Amino acid sequence: MKMLRAGKKLLIRGELRADDLFGIEEGSRVRFSTGEAFLVLRPTYADLIPHLPRASQVIYPKDTGPLLIWGDVFPGATVIEGGTGAGALTIALLRAVGPAGRVISYELREDFADAARKNVAAFFGDAPNWTIKVRDLYGGFDETGVDRMFLDLAEPGRALAVAAAALRPGAALVCYVPTAVQLKDTVEAIQARSDFGEIESFETLLRHWQVKGMSVRPHFRMIAHSAFIIVSRKLVAADMSHPQEPFVIADSGDSDLDEPLD
Repeated sequence: MKMLRAGKKLLIRGELRADDLFGIEEGSRVRFSTGEAFLVLRPTYADLIPHLPRASQVIYPKDTGPLLIWGDVFPGATVIEGGTGAGALTIALLRAVGPAGRVISYELREDFADAARKNVAAFFGDAPNWTIKVRDLYGGFDETGVDRMFLDLAEPGRALAVAAAALRPGAALVCYVPTAVQLKDTVEAIQARSDFGEIESFETLLRHWQVKGMSVRPHFRMIAHSAFIIVSRKLVAADMSHPQEPFVIADSGDSDLDEPLD
């Protein structure tokens, strides 16, 4: 994907001056020198992200939607992003929290942080409510009372202690890992703590369909596994020195709980 630049030509099975497109209404049709017609549309987020300039793998749109929804990102939220990469999720988070919210990104590598700054500036615009910090997040976060946190790291389990210190009770922690081994290690690390609970783990699979006359069938190729999404909630830490007895529902003998509903 290329940006339009004044004085340049577009070469797609013919040519067209970029200047002829400036100011044209979105949704218009234009013809190249060969007579072939093309649509003039601004790219959507889903169009943009696979072509985002990057040196690392991005979080693709099929996962971005579930991340935002299961992570319950809302306008005005304060969100920490651990592992920024090219800034694909950063752009989605900024759109979701709105101007009243805040996004704070932690990135270990300066080259990744620089790429994210350029991509956010080019494809989102001015973002005064976004801060990016180049440092190792395993050493701790500066923020407290955070509403939501997203960790795209090799070992999210190592960051649980510092995440717990930054998140408010009830906050959502979302981890994004590509392999089943990482899934197992991360979930078990969360399960071992009393200050996180309500753990869910899943992946998303995306399959497009062709609808063309009588041919209605799935495409032969699909976007299958990309990563696992692990969602948990920050809890008030339990006092494990005095474990509670498990709560048991007594069997009255005439309970209709197992009866089918009409």
